[in-house]
Amino acid sequence: MGTKTSFEQVVFSGGGNRCIWQGGFYTHLTQALPVQPKRIGAVSAGAAVACVLVAGRAMATLRHFKTLMGRNPSNFYPLRWLQGQPAFPHEALYRQAILDVLSPAAFQRLQKGPEILIQLARHPAWLGTVPSAMLGMAVYELEKKLFKPVHPKWSKRLGFKPEVASTRHCETPEQLVDLLLASSCTPPFTPLLRWNGGPVLDGGLVDNVPVDILPRQGGKTLVLLTRRYEKLPVVTDRMYVQPSADLAIQSWDYTNPQGLQDTFDLGLRDAERFVEGLG
Repeated sequence: MGTKTSFEQVVFSGGGNRCIWQGGFYTHLTQALPVQPKRIGAVSAGAAVACVLVAGRAMATLRHFKTLMGRNPSNFYPLRWLQGQPAFPHEALYRQAILDVLSPAAFQRLQKGPEILIQLARHPAWLGTVPSAMLGMAVYELEKKLFKPVHPKWSKRLGFKPEVASTRHCETPEQLVDLLLASSCTPPFTPLLRWNGGPVLDGGLVDNVPVDILPRQGGKTLVLLTRRYEKLPVVTDRMYVQPSADLAIQSWDYTNPQGLQDTFDLGLRDAERFVEGLG
């Protein structure tokens, strides 16, 4: 199994802006310990955070995204919708933030690092894409509110299916961003998106903590959550870590740069305590 500090695999959960906590946590963790995973499993915004971390652009992304947020006064622009433009700024800002910081050198660094497997969701065959998006999000939120599971099950029972794509198959930064947005497809914040010729939805609808996309016998696995849970699963060779406090930012609030920084800083502090706890 290796030493206490060795993790062969890391999972980045989804959670929109909450995933910035993972950025702070992993930044300190990799500075303090020799963490060099062989593979990473990720979904939604957690996949974006994983990519910029492996590419060595975490701090640049944080600074740039805070700047973009500071210039964006609202999460909804009804007049744009009346003019035939997207009323929600999220997709455009998300795309711009990643493309602006992912230089050719950073993209090459990403491709030379551990393989990042990214989960997407395919909607049930018996329901169209738009109704599936509405149903999937409603069911996901209801199950979380009622039972607070780390790994939800209702969406799978309704017919939502996971699909996994690898960053290794992306030949350009633009293709990578298309994949990241596909894994984060959450109407109305993003438009309906397609991947590999078919409609997709946020991979977190299947499981926002995508441990199943990594090999079960792949080695010691660190799972980075973005919510607080009353009880964490106990699984051999798998360690779940969660924020120590409620996060200062909402998933789709693109107007709060200070909340973004506070969330990142909490991740740094939580990683410090985590490393101390490992002894």
